[in-house]
Amino acid sequence: MQTFTVDNWRFALADHREAWMKGFDDASWRAVAVPHDWSIEQDFAPEHSSGTGYLPGGIGWYRAHVALSSLALAPDSRVELAFGGVYKNADVWVNGYHLGGRPNGHVPFSFELTELLSYALDDDLVISVRVDRTEISDSRWYNGAGLVRPVALEVHGPVRVLSTGFSTAEANAAEATVHVEQRIDGALDEPMTVQVRHELRSLASDRVHAVETSVDLPAGGTADVRSELRIADPDLWSDTAPELYRLTTTLSWDGASASCQETVGIRTFAFDPDHGFSINGEPRILKGVCLHEDAGCFGVAVPAAVWLRRLLKLKEMGCNAVRMAHNPHAAELHALCDALGLYVIDEAFDEWESPKNKWWQGHNVYPPRHEGYATHFPDWHERDLRAQIEAHRNHPSIIAWSIGNEIDYPNDPYASPLFEEMTGNNDAAKPAEERRYDPNRPDIRRLTTIARRLGAIVRDADPTRPVTLAAAFPELSSRTGLLDDLDVVGYNYKEHLYEEDHLRFPEKPFLGSENGHGYAQWRAVTDNAFIAGQFLWTGIDYLGEAHGWPVHGSGAGVLTMAGFAKPGWHLRRSWWADEPVAHLAVRVTPDAADRKEFWRHPVSRHWQDADAGTVEVTCFAAGGEPRLTRDGADVPLSFDDDGGFWTAVIPASEAVLVLEVRDGDDVVARDELRRAGEPARLDVSIWRAPADAVRRCRAAGVAIDGVAQIECELVDVDGRPVKGELPVTVESSGRILGLENGDLADVTSYSDLQRSTYDGRLAVFARSGEGAAVRLSAPGVDAVTVQI
Repeated sequence: MQTFTVDNWRFALADHREAWMKGFDDASWRAVAVPHDWSIEQDFAPEHSSGTGYLPGGIGWYRAHVALSSLALAPDSRVELAFGGVYKNADVWVNGYHLGGRPNGHVPFSFELTELLSYALDDDLVISVRVDRTEISDSRWYNGAGLVRPVALEVHGPVRVLSTGFSTAEANAAEATVHVEQRIDGALDEPMTVQVRHELRSLASDRVHAVETSVDLPAGGTADVRSELRIADPDLWSDTAPELYRLTTTLSWDGASASCQETVGIRTFAFDPDHGFSINGEPRILKGVCLHEDAGCFGVAVPAAVWLRRLLKLKEMGCNAVRMAHNPHAAELHALCDALGLYVIDEAFDEWESPKNKWWQGHNVYPPRHEGYATHFPDWHERDLRAQIEAHRNHPSIIAWSIGNEIDYPNDPYASPLFEEMTGNNDAAKPAEERRYDPNRPDIRRLTTIARRLGAIVRDADPTRPVTLAAAFPELSSRTGLLDDLDVVGYNYKEHLYEEDHLRFPEKPFLGSENGHGYAQWRAVTDNAFIAGQFLWTGIDYLGEAHGWPVHGSGAGVLTMAGFAKPGWHLRRSWWADEPVAHLAVRVTPDAADRKEFWRHPVSRHWQDADAGTVEVTCFAAGGEPRLTRDGADVPLSFDDDGGFWTAVIPASEAVLVLEVRDGDDVVARDELRRAGEPARLDVSIWRAPADAVRRCRAAGVAIDGVAQIECELVDVDGRPVKGELPVTVESSGRILGLENGDLADVTSYSDLQRSTYDGRLAVFARSGEGAAVRLSAPGVDAVTVQI
């Protein structure tokens, strides 16, 4: 197979009803590169939906012109047009022929073009796509608009591999057994015996294992083939050693041949009801985060290099798992998780046949709207679920398929008379009528029927992974049968039920599918061996689910949308990372009540409150005994059992604070904190991925080039970071892709080339590989120029 990426498109944000026609004049349309998200290019405005980030939708058209001669088609070639995902309600025409559409904006789909190409009168192949994003309250988070994932033309021979399933039957350090199951598709006039060779090459050791078989392919039909390979001394995939293989399938028939490749991994994993999660027989705690797929100024058209920077920062924190919330994510993100060693829960739906509340005037501000995928679920759920699994099932990182997120949220929309005796997360701030049983709402028992149907689809499409869902109201769902058919039970924010429900369902593995950031929630994992792990809500701030203008996103992450670490990242690292940790921060001394909830009284590296009477020093430490000194004098520390860190209260001053973590006589980690002066300059550096990560990504086929990520920070004359907000203007001889500061209340348009620093920091993204220079300037500090 040959793949030709279609990335040069013309775009118009208008409903040109005749743009499907081959001869339509699109010369005046704007040229764009795909993936492309048109919503993120528009202005924030309060009349749009808070749930989707106060950005507009609309109807947009895309048109691409491809020279057929560039495809070098043979007489027996077959051509498919493949979309990675279009958000949403896509309609597709080629040379004026209407091929169909796809309502779901998160799953891949494709169309056969072979017959249509035989009617082509010239070399100009015209692809037209209409995208309808007029429902801007269709979700509880930002999903973008447009051709948000890659588009390609795939050229096949008359015999090809239609689908591939790769799985590990058993594996240990000495030997592994893997299965390859494929469907072979032919467009031959006569039956033919096809020789099939499967070659498995380790990307770590370059060792090759191969097996050959044959299959009788009927004329114009399909046939299934199954091969087994036994591999001595396999290179096993895990979070600590994410070793990958290249599976090459070669088909030979009647003197002709064709081949295709997949990147795969060899591993076994298990969820045990009593002992949690294990990989290749080794116990492992899932230290996970939930992720939406936007990245600030990129919207959801996120370059792989940007995700690489973010994921490596999460890995540095100790994270080893990701829950894709709450829809299938782009193929590149899954491939990065394979390459870096991150376990994945891949999630299909946030709602089923009935719509959830969609907030458009602020979170929980009534009345809601009820647009969204529920409209299409009855007709499309099986096709969409199977498309997701077929596209992602060969990723070794995926350890479970989630069929839904918080489907059982009370009165949203399903109801039960048992609400009267339940004490779930029923949001006490809601109006009274939203907190009581209403028999006119759909009966929550209906969810059990749908869950069984979805579970059967998953197991038919992929019997090698467990089925799970993220339950919002298990107090009720555990009594209505919703959890009965699950292989792994996920609870959202219900840690207090772990012990009791483990006794009620001793045969069920449990995990925290969505969790708060507190120390108590983490202790609920470490104190209960049967809990497989937790997934923080969230790893990174995201657009949408906003509480009110001008705030247009959620600040639930440990990283900002700019990819910078928050204090919570350092605290989490002291709990999750394997290496020693020392990190200092300060805050105005909180009241006793506030101290119990760290997140309500945040800390900072900056001494902006040094004129207060006292400050509380927070010490995030791991790997030994912490020792705090103030101007060289020891300061007694006490451990905060609620917060999970060490503290000391000291007089506010210009003192130098030093935290050392000692393992015996050795200092294994150290941090120093001084009060900074006034902003003096911009400290600018181009982020570079570690060489091993680059090697692994490239070996896995992930393109991580083309984006320069410039990290900017205000510092004083001594180079100490300064908390400040200065407008930074960016100029370049090349292309600036976007500016992001992480400030969720900054409604500056992402199309602008000026943005203020936030907490002293700013990220600038530029197109690399063009030899361009980028100049950054701000009032009161010297301008800085960096060469890309």
